[in-house]
Amino acid sequence: MSKEARINEQIRAKEIRLISNDGEQLGIVTSKEGLRIAQEKNLDLVEVSPSAKPPVCRVMDYGKHKYEQSKRDRDAKKKQKVINVKEVKLRPSIEEHDFQVKAKNAEKFLKSGDKVKVTIMFRGREISHADIGRELCNKLALQLKDIAAVERYPKVEGRNMIMILAPKSD
Repeated sequence: MSKEARINEQIRAKEIRLISNDGEQLGIVTSKEGLRIAQEKNLDLVEVSPSAKPPVCRVMDYGKHKYEQSKRDRDAKKKQKVINVKEVKLRPSIEEHDFQVKAKNAEKFLKSGDKVKVTIMFRGREISHADIGRELCNKLALQLKDIAAVERYPKVEGRNMIMILAPKSD
């Protein structure tokens, strides 16, 4: 509910489909009649489906409804997992030990639930040996195959080759 629902006197429709506070259908009545019924029970008349013909209105405590809605929204937000993209930069002429350090970092990122963007940076004429970069990407993907899936295969973009690894869902 991005915009506020209309309540009580804000409802402009002549006829409405009325639902009582316990969920029982009361049929199609005038909006004045619906408002009278709501006021007798010391509750609000809330338009729940304004696009229906006729609009659907419900007799309820609007303050309580708004509070429960915000509570549901908060709970839904808590359950969301924000996925970050971490980057590991390599060069085509990387030494084996340095490669293992970068692979260990990538593994750490993947285990914490983040995606990993592997960037191989080419300088000067190194770009003519894109196959070396592709081999490095494949070597890293093979080393992390138990915990990562390749989301985007190695692709040259300008002077860099980029591959994206995503954590495998168990």
